[in-house]
Amino acid sequence: MASDNWTFFQAFLKSPRVVASVFPSSSLLERRVARAAGAAAAGVVVEFGAGTGGITRALLKAMGTDARLLVLERTAEFVDKLSRINDERLELVHGCASSIGAELNRCGHVAADAVVSGIPFSTLPKPLAIDIVSAVDEMLAPGGRFVAYQFTDRVVDYAGPVMGIPEVQYELLNVPPVRVFTWRKSALARGKGNGKGNGSGTQ
Repeated sequence: MASDNWTFFQAFLKSPRVVASVFPSSSLLERRVARAAGAAAAGVVVEFGAGTGGITRALLKAMGTDARLLVLERTAEFVDKLSRINDERLELVHGCASSIGAELNRCGHVAADAVVSGIPFSTLPKPLAIDIVSAVDEMLAPGGRFVAYQFTDRVVDYAGPVMGIPEVQYELLNVPPVRVFTWRKSALARGKGNGKGNGSGTQ
């Protein structure tokens, strides 16, 4: 949509280190990310850096009727756009990805089955990037997935030591082309219970 492109462009000019691209995601990338996240089988999904909501809508389209999507977006222009999505499964928060634990708990969720990130790890301060990855690892349910779609592989520098080697896919039909990194948390991992089956639904 032209209005989404204009909103994205304005946000990029205002905060190029926060908004990594001039254009929103392509529909092919949106569907690829939703599949990589296993959205169809997830009970609780978290999205960082939702932009104008293309991937948000793709996730909601793939998710079940009883699932929940928590979106953490720090850019005010995008929060305004996202607030127009009319779906009772969506919880929108104007805040930082590092607060995932507090926001999941506030919404009554024990853990997330999937976390999807569009924030540019290549431009994040190193301490913040490490905090975000550590928080994701802590809040992912056993068997959960962390999906980061990025223009560079910098996210691997932060997530690799914590979560291991990711699966990597490429979406060339996007401007610019994007790499989709997927980490899967061991189903035997200790810590948080499964987001779908252990009382993590909304209270």
